[in-house]
Amino acid sequence: MDILIYILLGLTSVVGLAIIGERSFALRWAKVVPPEITAALASCRTRDDVKMLARVCEQKPSPLGRLLLLAAHHIDWPKDENVESLQTAARHEIVRLERRLVVLEIIVGIAPLLGLVGTIVGMMTLFGNVGQTGLNDVARLAGGIGLILKTTLIGLLIAIPALITWSYFSKKVEVFAVEMEALCEEFIRRQYLDKKP
Repeated sequence: MDILIYILLGLTSVVGLAIIGERSFALRWAKVVPPEITAALASCRTRDDVKMLARVCEQKPSPLGRLLLLAAHHIDWPKDENVESLQTAARHEIVRLERRLVVLEIIVGIAPLLGLVGTIVGMMTLFGNVGQTGLNDVARLAGGIGLILKTTLIGLLIAIPALITWSYFSKKVEVFAVEMEALCEEFIRRQYLDKKP
């Protein structure tokens, strides 16, 4: 039983590390809000500049680029309709950015529980050994106590980094959402400056 617990803890750890690595790569600032797009957006003042911005967004695929492309393609729509379609697309982009973070959240909860299961199994082993051999077999007692301590420690060592990175990535997605909203709002405001909403 103790080997199964170690295997489950190991799998939890590997999955957590894989997600942390993948999200670290996917949630880089240059990948979500590329500086080339923000520079092109800063120089996009009129409707004539929209084609240039669209070209840059196509060359640098990113969540911000997809949102600005959508807004650019709907530039002839009334402002309210364009904003509404942009908000819907933005919600989809945020969901894409949050992808797999729920697994980290699950690992935060499940790793200590697996450690607790190891603790219970260790205590069962410990008391089972005491019932069979009494308190004379120190090696068996130490083995049970060792399992208790190891699984608890491993569960916490998996959960703590998962909690830290889950919190960090969640906050980072929130910052991306605010930044993309501000940039898209600026684009819409400039393009509909002389038009009624």
